[in-house]
Amino acid sequence: MNTAPVNTGLKDLRTEKSPEGQCPYLVLRDPETVREVLHRPADFSPANALVAATPLSGQALRVLQRARFALPPVLASNDTGSHAGIRKVVAGYFTPATVAAIEPRIRQLARESAAQAVEQLNSSGRVDLVQAVAAFPPAVIMLELLGLPVRDLVRLKCWSIDSLELFWGCPDEARQLELAHSAADFYRWLRELVLESVDAPGRNLFKSLAGHGLSTPEICSMGYFLLIAGQETTTQLISTSLFRLVQGSGIVTWDEAAAEAGARAAVRHVLATESSVPTWRRVAVQDTLLGGELVPAGAEILLELTGNHGSSAGRIPRDSGQPSGAPGQGSSAYTLAFGSGIHRCLGAKLAELEAAVVVQETAAALPGIRLQDQTPGWIRLLSFQAPRTVTISHRGR
Repeated sequence: MNTAPVNTGLKDLRTEKSPEGQCPYLVLRDPETVREVLHRPADFSPANALVAATPLSGQALRVLQRARFALPPVLASNDTGSHAGIRKVVAGYFTPATVAAIEPRIRQLARESAAQAVEQLNSSGRVDLVQAVAAFPPAVIMLELLGLPVRDLVRLKCWSIDSLELFWGCPDEARQLELAHSAADFYRWLRELVLESVDAPGRNLFKSLAGHGLSTPEICSMGYFLLIAGQETTTQLISTSLFRLVQGSGIVTWDEAAAEAGARAAVRHVLATESSVPTWRRVAVQDTLLGGELVPAGAEILLELTGNHGSSAGRIPRDSGQPSGAPGQGSSAYTLAFGSGIHRCLGAKLAELEAAVVVQETAAALPGIRLQDQTPGWIRLLSFQAPRTVTISHRGR
């Protein structure tokens, strides 16, 4: 295979190992090719979407087995005929009307978090915006939206980060064991929540899925990644947006982000250039052609969903001076950040709204600040990325 054909952006990393030596993927970078793959599920299956990127050790697997940990394909990794019906049930919790109706609650939480950040900044001289404003509002909103009890938020955030590392990182065996214990704890907690919710009064997602005919393991599988992806990726999107704005490398200034239009532009630019979910995986079901090139059955494919791809996708270089989605760039400038086709993220509009509101309220509440740490540690996983901290202080201190 040609390792870099111009028309598809194919790049075969099976002959170009990463430093960890564990990236045997056919990487697709051209946005139109990525979109084509996502729209051909019969040829390119999502079955590997949730498979651990680093094979788990026997010890780690035994820890998970003791917790009855199981992830049967339900939504993101489901390539069977059951997908459409399940997706319809979940989509009922993310309708445009539902998202619009919850905006006042998002803004309330964002303002409360921003006010607490102001208090912390005034009392201690510095504050980490990731923990102060980005971490918890998305988790609260996700649980409320799904009709689930809002509790154990600190543990949920820790479990989420650990599970992302376990499934999309390159942990060694010792670290895998630590992460497996965390994932097992999360799964036990989740199983109890599912059993409680199925019998609870009122409407909630787990009860709806049970009514659709899903088993407890299937509902747990859905909940495991939905409760992570539904809030942690939004936290990461907010974190990167805030970091770039305070750093001064955003598409708008920090002061401009205090207005609705500026905040929305800042978030959309991050979605287009360095989304919290920059890649996703597919596997070739059979020998098939893509852009005139043969992709063999079983080929593991890594799709680049975000980055400076150029004008073919309406993407905008960071220094162009235009917000993503600006006139002349097309309304779909950043849509690949949420995937495309039958597996496109159901929470796309919610995530964008939450991020824009939190950014706006934070910027409005904290004028005259500067970035305390220009080089924070970053979450750098196969399919997830964000700064771990965004520490600010008063300007001049």
